[in-house]
Amino acid sequence: MKTLDWNTLFGERARRIQASTIRELLKLTQRPGVLSFAGGLPAPELFPKEAAAKAAEILREKGEVALQYGPTEGYFPLRAWVAERLGVSPEEVLITTGSQQALDLLGKVFLDEGSPVLLEAPSYMGAIQAFRAYGPRFLTVPAGEEGPDLSALEEALDQERPRFLYLIPSFQNPSGGLMPLEARRRLLEMAMERGLVVVEDDAYRELYFGESRLPSLFELAREAGYPGVIYLSSFSKVLAPGLRVAFVVARPEAILKLTQAKQGVDLHTPVLNQILVHELVKEGFPERLERIRTTYKAKAQAMLEALDREMPKEVAYTRPKGGMFVWMELPKGLSAEALFQRAIAENVAFVPGGPFFANGGGENTLRLSYATMDRERIQEGVRRLGQALKGLLAVV
Repeated sequence: MKTLDWNTLFGERARRIQASTIRELLKLTQRPGVLSFAGGLPAPELFPKEAAAKAAEILREKGEVALQYGPTEGYFPLRAWVAERLGVSPEEVLITTGSQQALDLLGKVFLDEGSPVLLEAPSYMGAIQAFRAYGPRFLTVPAGEEGPDLSALEEALDQERPRFLYLIPSFQNPSGGLMPLEARRRLLEMAMERGLVVVEDDAYRELYFGESRLPSLFELAREAGYPGVIYLSSFSKVLAPGLRVAFVVARPEAILKLTQAKQGVDLHTPVLNQILVHELVKEGFPERLERIRTTYKAKAQAMLEALDREMPKEVAYTRPKGGMFVWMELPKGLSAEALFQRAIAENVAFVPGGPFFANGGGENTLRLSYATMDRERIQEGVRRLGQALKGLLAVV
């Protein structure tokens, strides 16, 4: 019987698909005793378990709808809820199976082989992975605690016209950066001058630690009458990621094309999940968000206190104003991959920063998530990380 070499049978697009670095790392962190800062996972103690169980009783009333095929655009009451919250019409809202599906649909609709697409460096690893399958040419601009370098962005836009700019202005993954209001306005001016499509990923919008959140690029664009900002957000960080419910908001022409692309992928996001989400946000949602903010703010403070105590002075790290991450930069010449191996030996894990850079670089950077552990385990994990780092510094 003839054997098959599957690698010779896959299409060119399949050869570009790579495993998620985080997903692979999570396998290492599952062993007993490992304190993991690796996954960007929401705190499980915040999941609305009781409320979801009660909401599931809606099956008795709406089982014929919840268990049936649904419209590709999504469950209308949930679309209407999102639309009212963002001040748009339901026709401008598409429900997706997680934001990751939205990123894939954007790649499918906008990108051809060799298309330029502009990202921050670093940027969300899942977006890089989704776009890469479509064979684009990545353009990148440096980004830090206050978002992308606008001078570098303007220079890049003067040289090329990307299909779109993808960025996370609020509590960026992985850097935790927060783009100031004036920078948002300047970026929007650049986009409007050039007719540039901007994809704003706003998954962390509600996880601010201050008194209020900044207006999104999408909101600023709508105020200015500019239709070119496509807005993504998700219920994963404010309810539960296992529900896999997110949404895209854009002009009807863009929503139509994304909807057509989604029809060939999964027909529709599970209706039951959408109904559950709608039931969970109809009442008590502001109070829920306040609890989430308070919880993450305390966890972030615990991590920063421990980092201030345990890290050598040569190490730099961000001080987040929201979100779920601290971004760390090691002295030049040190490898986060080498530190990871030492950290695992100390039973603590993180994500090396290299995979967050679409065009390479960032070998001396890493991401820490404080979301999933309590204060004591956060501080013990940072102590172990400090031990691993001091061991690495001693041999270089």
